[in-house]
Formats: sequence, structure tokens, C-alpha cells
Amino acid sequence: MTVTIVGSQLGDEGKGALVDLWGGDADVVARYQGGDNAGHTVVEDGDEYKLSLVPSGAVRDKVGVLGNGCVVNPKTLFSEIDELRDRGLDPDVRVARRAHVIMPYHRVLDGIEEEAKSDSDLDAGTTGRGIGPTYEDKAGRRGIRIGDLLDPEVLRDRLEYVVPQKRALAEDVFGIQAGEAFDIDAIYEEYRAIGERLERESMTVNAGAFLASHVDAGESVLFEGAQGTSIDIDHGIYPYVTSSNPTAGGAATGTGVGPTVVGRGEVVGIVKAYLSRVGTGPLPTELTGDDEDLADCIREKGGEFGTVTGRPRRIGWLDVPMLRHAARANGITSLAVNHIDVLAGLDEVKVGHSYDLDGEELLSMPATTERWGRCEPNLREFEPWPEVDWAAVAAEGYESIPENAREYLDYLVEEVGAPIYAVGVGPDRAQTIELQNPFEQ
Repeated sequence: MTVTIVGSQLGDEGKGALVDLWGGDADVVARYQGGDNAGHTVVEDGDEYKLSLVPSGAVRDKVGVLGNGCVVNPKTLFSEIDELRDRGLDPDVRVARRAHVIMPYHRVLDGIEEEAKSDSDLDAGTTGRGIGPTYEDKAGRRGIRIGDLLDPEVLRDRLEYVVPQKRALAEDVFGIQAGEAFDIDAIYEEYRAIGERLERESMTVNAGAFLASHVDAGESVLFEGAQGTSIDIDHGIYPYVTSSNPTAGGAATGTGVGPTVVGRGEVVGIVKAYLSRVGTGPLPTELTGDDEDLADCIREKGGEFGTVTGRPRRIGWLDVPMLRHAARANGITSLAVNHIDVLAGLDEVKVGHSYDLDGEELLSMPATTERWGRCEPNLREFEPWPEVDWAAVAAEGYESIPENAREYLDYLVEEVGAPIYAVGVGPDRAQTIELQNPFEQ
């Protein structure tokens, strides 16, 4: 049995909480794309774990795998593992030998390029952690993979080829003085030692074969996507996107498990009851102008600040055309809706039901970001619901959710065409109301 967790919006939907909830029924939790730009917060018994690379299931003592579709900063990986060990956990994390490594020069070049783009309004609002430049080198066939760190001779050859190119880019194109991040000898010594630790702790695997062996043995695998559908590099609001495929198809290409295996399982789309995002680009349902106080209220109540960067997120009403797009692109079979508690007590609750573009009503997102930016949302208003004791609601179950909130949820089911499996009414695992376990289908 496989279950794939995907973000249905622009990231920050609370996927980690659902991976944590259902990860207890999985034998393996596998990340299939992204890097340490993908912050997720897991709360258990009041203890908060902020992770940016280690799969969320590590908090539940599950085997975690970073698939070949990920880009890995080994220093971040080791730091998170060591911190979890210091807190009494014993995470078992494996890394695909085919996964690409974020090198020091990637991080430097990421920041330089974003700064260069800032005046042209084309900056993607990246975290500056080298994610995009690493994927560029992967596509350009000049990347360094985890498996290369295990072979000093191969590592040296790769560095001798790529580092002079990066140094020339930094100095001749961007006009900066290349420092230690572009020093072949320094990088070689540091990353050879990283390879030795990976080998010493038996952390590297052939991800496809490793995961297939678990599936063949009748075990369950949970595929964990980072970010969200609308910042997928192929299906998102290009160029304000991430550099990989958070959509469900990425679970196959990013792990080496075949699409027929992934396709036989559940694909759960995670939805936040409103919209938020970090970064630039259009946002048709964004709360601005006279609605900025309302946006501030939702932001503070929902803790809408980036897990990785701490940046305040932009806030908008739920964008339903975006959800329809996500349902099609991912083949969503069920939904999990988070943060309905954040909207409680407001004077008004709205959604963007459709768009108006040049006099035409659109029910889904247009293909180009420029057209999407010209869309005006057709808002639908719902009766607000009151603030209640959400801990008690979580304990009592779905029927105790305020009636108006349940009408809101029923609307989402009808528009997306998929049942709701869980509703989040708070950050802790115990504050997620489970209607159906996807592993029990």
C-alpha cells in the first residue's frame, strides 16, 4: 500500500501534520523532491519539531528516505539528525545515492542571482539555500551526487570540472570575489569527510530498489511531497516556482518506484482553509488594501511565518480554481483540510469560487502566470462560524465542528470531487480529526 501526500496550493498547507498522523501506519516515509527549503513543523504532546530536510516520519520512529528527486545539503541533514538525537529520538534516515548534493557555491550563486533579478520583478522569493542552482546543475549534467561523495577519486574529478565554471560565473558575470565556496581543495576535503560519515553510518541506498523491496514485502510506504502544486516547476505559476515537481507524479520519478505502484495507492491533497504563500508573484484572492487588518489577524492567528525563513506569509481567501487544478494534476483521491479554526470568529468568510478574465468565467487556473495575474476572483461568501473549544471538538469528532464550518467543508468536497479524510483544528497531532485512514482502504 502506498499513500502520497501532496500540497494542493502554494506550500505551507500543513502537510507535516498529516504525514506525522498517518506515518504511524507506514513502514517507510520517503521525500521525493525539494531540499532544505521545505520547512515543516510537527507537534507531538506539545513538543515542536521544526524540520527542513529530514522526513516528518522520523519523529514517529519510521525509516525516512530522501529520494533521488531531492537535493541534499549534508550539513543541514546532519544538523537535524544530531538535534533529534539530542532530544532523545533515534532517526533512521537513508539518502538516495542518486540524489544531488547542494554545494557551497550553489548557495552563494543562489543569493547573487535572486538579487540580480530583484529589479526586474522576476525573483522567485527563494530561501537562498542553493536549491535552484543545484537543480540547474542536475539538468546540465554537471551535478555532484551523494554517491560521488563515497568515491574520493570521482568526487575530485567532478569538482575539477565544475568549480572553475562556477568561479568564472561568480567573478566574470556577477563581478564578485570568489572565496572558499569556490576553492576546489577546501570543498574536496570537507565533502570527502561528509562521504565518510554517510558511509560509516550506512545512510546511503539505491532508493528505487530499497523502496521496492519494502513494497514487495507487503509493507506500506508514505510518499511525502514538499511545497505545493502551484509552485511545481511544470504545473505552477512559472517563474515564481520551486525547481522540482511537488505533484504526485514526482513520487515516481523522485524515488524510482514505478507510477503503477504510486497510482494504485491514495493521493491525499492537503488544503489550508485559506491561502498563504511566501514569495513574489500574483495572488488573485490576496487580502490587501482595506483588508490588510484581516490579513494580519489571520497571519497572527495561524502562525503564518515561514518555517525556514521566518518571513511573514501573504494571506488570501481560499482559491478554489487552484484546488480544481491541483485535483486534476495530482489525481487527488481524498482531501485533508487544515486550519478551519483560524477562520473561526471572523466577521466574514469568503472563497474565490472562480475567476473573471476578460469577461469570461474560469473555473481553473490559466496556463500562464501573466493571464493568472489578470484574473479577478468571483468571491462566494459563507456564514461565519464561532470560536469554540477546538481541543474538545478534536476529541468529540467531526459532528462537533460548528455547522457553518461543516457547510464550508461540504462545499470543498463538491468542488474538488474528493472526500475529506481529515480536518485539522490545531497544530498538534491530537487536534486532527480523522474521518478515514488512507492506509485502510
